[in-house]
Amino acid sequence: MTEQKTGPATLRPRSQRARAAVLKAATELMREPGPELTVDAIATRSGVSKATIYKHWPNKTAVAIEAFAEHMATQVALPDTGSAHTDLRELVRSVFAFYSSADGQTFAGLIAGVHGDETGKRMFVERFLHSRREGVRTVWARGVDRGELRADVDVEVAIDLLFGPAIFRLMTGHDTVGPDFADAVTDAALRGLATRGGPRAAATGG
Repeated sequence: MTEQKTGPATLRPRSQRARAAVLKAATELMREPGPELTVDAIATRSGVSKATIYKHWPNKTAVAIEAFAEHMATQVALPDTGSAHTDLRELVRSVFAFYSSADGQTFAGLIAGVHGDETGKRMFVERFLHSRREGVRTVWARGVDRGELRADVDVEVAIDLLFGPAIFRLMTGHDTVGPDFADAVTDAALRGLATRGGPRAAATGG
């Protein structure tokens, strides 16, 4: 089956309502204890036919990933305070808080579900990871433009430094993901990512 890429702006009102109902149902089902998520369950909960679901998503994994991506986007906003350090500190805190909530367990299950599934991995990268990282790139670019962050640092490496620790703790469960940990990660990372006199100085007080 050929995957059809659709979004709210490309769908007619009736299709937009159906899409919203499907994503809402998938989000609810992922957060509930019980059997594995299925297209049948999504169709029953949403009131949208399986045929309509398969018209817009190739399988349940695509529905789950898109549903989770939209839910996270509503919960984690991109700050714009005028300070790279404050922006990154707030963003890291928000993401870590999201991962430490019940949604974090859903996210961990989503990652585990695509393990060994190359199609699922591709969908996860394309439909979730790309959009999340693009938002961080925007915050990073503002800091570079203001001379607060080092232009010679690869932004992809910076993103991994800032958010990788939360994923590691989430997946291994060896320690908690809380605000103190979020601040410690941000401050430690910015000691290497900031320019002299930039957010590193604010983080260290020097």
